[in-house]
Amino acid sequence: MPKLLKSTPLTIVFATLVHFSFAQSNYFKWSCGLGGGPNYSKTDVVKGSWGYTAYGELNYHFTPFVTAGVEAQYGMVQGGDVRNDPNNRQFVNKYSSVTANLKFMLGEAVNFERSTFLDNVKGIYAGIGVGLINNSMTDIVRFKPSWAAYEPGFGPFPGKDKSLDLLVPINLGFNYYLYDGYGYVRYVINLNAQSNFTFGEGLDGYDDSSRNFKNYDPDTFNTYSIGVKYFFGYIKAYRKTL
Repeated sequence: MPKLLKSTPLTIVFATLVHFSFAQSNYFKWSCGLGGGPNYSKTDVVKGSWGYTAYGELNYHFTPFVTAGVEAQYGMVQGGDVRNDPNNRQFVNKYSSVTANLKFMLGEAVNFERSTFLDNVKGIYAGIGVGLINNSMTDIVRFKPSWAAYEPGFGPFPGKDKSLDLLVPINLGFNYYLYDGYGYVRYVINLNAQSNFTFGEGLDGYDDSSRNFKNYDPDTFNTYSIGVKYFFGYIKAYRKTL
């Protein structure tokens, strides 16, 4: 009986340590990624149009599911149609941007270790950022053509061909995790939808008075992308099993 009493506390301590060791995982603190996809504009012209976006990113992981990062984009945003737009307006913007972003994933808030469904959707995330967008018009209608049905030759439409505006991206996406041979999360396939709100009149190159054109909402473009991420750097323990 004395031997049993002595061994029982040791057994409990050992079991606790074993449970703790299996209830946590290691993860890499850094990741980088590349991707791209189409975008669609909503600006001061009547109808938007499809363009393209390519991006690169670098992220620091406070946990596997809470990150802060920097994203750089390059692409083309366009809209309008010189023939079919009621005001014969059209633009093509070859833009570049840099933003700082915060992202929060579902896995940080739910207990996915005991649910297959939650484990499959733990990579769903939302995020917000702030940065700058550099606008460069490569094609824009400043004067109505001579064949326009209404006010032919009217112009110039006010605005700048090159400008720098404040940019606020809002992200909603999903990370699908891939593990290496040692059981670490090493790669991610990423699906992302991003709404980009610009504050200024540079995205479409038109800066008209609201007395002549409706101009009440920020110029925006939505990007739909697929990408890959790679995890690297030193590792840290996390309280959940990944």
